[in-house]
Amino acid sequence: MSEVLGDFIRALRAADVRVSTSESIDAGKVVDLVGFNDRVTLRSALSQVLAKSEDEKQAFTETFDTFFSFEQFKERSQAANENDERESREAEEGGGDGGGGDPSQSCSAAGSGGGGTGGEPQGDSSSANMDLAGLLERGDQAKLQMALAEGARQANLNRIRLFTQRGMFTRRIMEIMGLDGLNEEIERRETSGNEKGAERLMEAREELRGQVRDYVEKQLEIFTANSGRQLREEVLAQMRLSNVDRSDMKIMRELVRKMAKRLVALHSRRKKVARRGTLDVRRTIRANIEFDGLLFHTIWKRTKVDRPKVMAICDVSGSVAQVSRFLLMFLYSLQEVLPDVRSFAFSGNLGETTDLFKREKLEQALSEALRDFGGGSTDYGRALEDFESLAMNDIDHRTTVLILGDARSNYGDPRSDILKLVHARARRVIWLNPEPRSMWNSGDSEMRRLSPYCDKAVTCSSLKDLERVVSELLRSAV
Repeated sequence: MSEVLGDFIRALRAADVRVSTSESIDAGKVVDLVGFNDRVTLRSALSQVLAKSEDEKQAFTETFDTFFSFEQFKERSQAANENDERESREAEEGGGDGGGGDPSQSCSAAGSGGGGTGGEPQGDSSSANMDLAGLLERGDQAKLQMALAEGARQANLNRIRLFTQRGMFTRRIMEIMGLDGLNEEIERRETSGNEKGAERLMEAREELRGQVRDYVEKQLEIFTANSGRQLREEVLAQMRLSNVDRSDMKIMRELVRKMAKRLVALHSRRKKVARRGTLDVRRTIRANIEFDGLLFHTIWKRTKVDRPKVMAICDVSGSVAQVSRFLLMFLYSLQEVLPDVRSFAFSGNLGETTDLFKREKLEQALSEALRDFGGGSTDYGRALEDFESLAMNDIDHRTTVLILGDARSNYGDPRSDILKLVHARARRVIWLNPEPRSMWNSGDSEMRRLSPYCDKAVTCSSLKDLERVVSELLRSAV
């Protein structure tokens, strides 16, 4: 039971359904309560503990129906039953046709029994060697399903990852099901002159191979449903934004959205982190007054972790044209994580985009921001002057100022004195530069003059870097 549930949870994760360890434990308790007998009840019960959002519920339903469908042998079973009925009628009408019986009929009748007829001794052939041939000729659907499921379990089919492994797993499962014994039975019938019986078994063997291959392909689809896309997303998340192709924009947009949702899930609640080992003396004494000062209850100091007040400034000038869209995209997604974030964009003049991001959908907001503020010649001095007039009075000791840009100001005065004033008022100033550190201070870069007034200045050239920085912001104490 635990193996089946574990495989199902692995399939859910492959389908982008987030399942935590505690939810897996809850799912185990649900299975203990309802069992596997009632499919509808099991699906409804598991969906309550494993699927949270509407998208996840849809993915859960599709994965459940695919994972617990087992229809490999239905058509084969029906055809085999019809053949058995027809052959039984022929045998009753024909009586003994002088041949001492068809060895294949004996095998079918005997099933996994040890003996056979037609004058051919079975020798030391075990029932296991004859079992697969008997199952195929009888069309025993239930036992074929059990044999295939057990073969898949022993072959570790749930570890399949590549489509090139299909043949290997198909062969391995058939060997576990009894392929060697089936081949021996075919050879024995050919040797004894029972060509018809041998041909029938060979046809059944090829049909079985096709059914096992179909089952392997279905499991490959279940356990690697999104592996290609996940691999592509992992590569794009770590790729330099300037190297991302425009054709990947849709994937990047979804990747940014997922990152924002992940940050929301991690940091949406106010948290208090215990500082173990640091005793809160005052609260401990107050809590133990009723015990005459005996310290029955010790209280440790705790640090409140809250979402900070953030002002984000994004350079969308020509020098960062390759990455400006992604930076704005991430700023747009920050609205979900940081409700108090104020966003600004500039190339020459600087303007606030907070209301635009709240009012418009992503694509429309990006287009308007780039149209109104992007593409021009960079002027950090003028941008900081505009920022001073728009937001300086709102900066206090709780404010984090986040600047995304390459600090290239076309040899103009970058007005580092304004950034110095911002740094004095704000809790901290963080500069995220999309260029590698080796290019800082080269050409018209003003990082040498601006970085002294930043609490942190780091290279941030990928979405992974952006996510890490914002996550650190959210974890920091206010």
